Amino acid sequence: MITKQAESNVPTDYGIFKIIAFSEKSDDWMPQMALIAEGTDLSKPVNVRFHSECITGEVFHSKKCECGQQLAAAMKYMQQHGGIIVYLRQEGRNIGIINKLKAYSLQEQGLDTVQANLELGLPADDRNFSSAIEILHQLGVKQINLLTNNPDKLKFVEDSDIQLLERIPLQIEANENSKDYLQTKKDYFGHLL
Repeated sequence: MITKQAESNVPTDYGIFKIIAFSEKSDDWMPQMALIAEGTDLSKPVNVRFHSECITGEVFHSKKCECGQQLAAAMKYMQQHGGIIVYLRQEGRNIGIINKLKAYSLQEQGLDTVQANLELGLPADDRNFSSAIEILHQLGVKQINLLTNNPDKLKFVEDSDIQLLERIPLQIEANENSKDYLQTKKDYFGHLL
């Protein structure tokens, strides 16, 4: 059971977000987080994005994926329309940064992102969005519009007691380095791209 451990208002390039850390223990150094845009009314339907951590895309601006651009677009959207980004510590579809870099190395040899994970003996996607649902419960959110292209995220909400009102697409234009990655997401995972 995760609970709120700390919160603070944080000014960003996109506006002020209240950032709340959620974890089972107060000394957890990798908590899940909720970024709540200024002025968001949690008693009404809320725009929500479940976003999995991506160090390479968000911190180092890797062009192999669109994760950093998706996070930036979601932050901008939430500031304009109100909403919450639930930031989940699930690096590399929950395989961790070391395995992700190993998978990148296999991709350099011609494997796609799914084949690389499987070659390493890892699942294609090991993410779980139940903690995102729990965070929404703790925030008192009952109805959402989900900013996603991922049908698995939609299913997690549909299988919960939170009402999904609408899917809001989050489309990022492919570049030369990310086009195969995005094609694999569409073909293998059924992402709505």
